[in-house]
Amino acid sequence: MPVLGACGSGSAEAKGYPVAFSDAEWRKRLSPVQYQILRHRNTEPPGSSPLLGEHRKGTFLCVADDNPLYDSATKFESGTGWPSFWKPLPGAIGTSIDLDAGIPRTEVHCARCGGHLGHVFDDGPPPTGKRYCMNGAALKFRPA
Repeated sequence: MPVLGACGSGSAEAKGYPVAFSDAEWRKRLSPVQYQILRHRNTEPPGSSPLLGEHRKGTFLCVADDNPLYDSATKFESGTGWPSFWKPLPGAIGTSIDLDAGIPRTEVHCARCGGHLGHVFDDGPPPTGKRYCMNGAALKFRPA
């Protein structure tokens, strides 16, 4: 699966996160696509994630550290080509401002490892109005 550089090429910083490894260790633990997305803030092509079609009850986890991120009940079909959610689990994510696309966007990262997950936008459904647009390669699914 090719990886797009739409989110920038800066390396994800692991210092200060509960789960931290050297760059060499992250390369061993993650597939090349996962490494580029989680550690270098790249983006997978739209429509490429098998998780787009995942509709079972369960939890979406960070593929890097198994941190539970989203309950499947908050997943919705956004039509964007990326798995989208309207609310993360409490304490699961962190955010920062991303200026790499030339406009300010809110980047979403795993609260445990700092890995880049995607971005959050203000065009989601009720009750939050948020669209957490995630890279499927940065997630894995655990059925209930």
